[in-house]
Amino acid sequence: MGDESTTPSRRREITRNRLLDAAAQVFAEVGLDAASVETVCERAGFTRGAFYSNFASKEEMFLELAGRVAAERVGVVKARIAELERQGAFQTVPTDALAMVEQIIDISNEDRLGVLLMNEIRIHALRSPALAAAYVAQEVQMRAGVAQIIEDIAAAKGITFRVPADEAAALMLMAWESASVHAVMSGADKAQMTSLTSERLAAVARLIIDSPQS
Repeated sequence: MGDESTTPSRRREITRNRLLDAAAQVFAEVGLDAASVETVCERAGFTRGAFYSNFASKEEMFLELAGRVAAERVGVVKARIAELERQGAFQTVPTDALAMVEQIIDISNEDRLGVLLMNEIRIHALRSPALAAAYVAQEVQMRAGVAQIIEDIAAAKGITFRVPADEAAALMLMAWESASVHAVMSGADKAQMTSLTSERLAAVARLIIDSPQS
């Protein structure tokens, strides 16, 4: 019996994923405009032929990469919700704002390259209707996932919010994005980025959380 990993379709999938992984690094480091097909291929360890057998252009690759990043971010949110539910965390989470935020911050714990890539995608989404539609759809799903976490924690702990859960989620995600960008610009490492983001989100949480019901 042949090894499934050596089939043409499997090899093509591996090649495509390695090219996308390399592109994510290159696009984050230098941006879409400055990135070349040659640089992406060199980073992935492939030739231009391998690139053009998988993608028609650098722009097509960027669009697929944006979709993959969006799917991964939404997937992390869903996985985090499922994990919290399995652990029964919604029944034990403290009512302190920072402790609550730490439950949520895990869904978006990215490093410098991740922040750079998301902002590169955002910049180009402002100019591309197709990319904009995918980006907005991803934001909607992310916000819905965070809102679900907020609603579940609120129900379990008898907490009320001054704004609807969807608006609370939007405020927290905006604060996270802002804090992450600031951390990268300040040269913070991953631990410092997480700390700064947690503090910023806790400040937002304190503003929107009412006292727990007695």
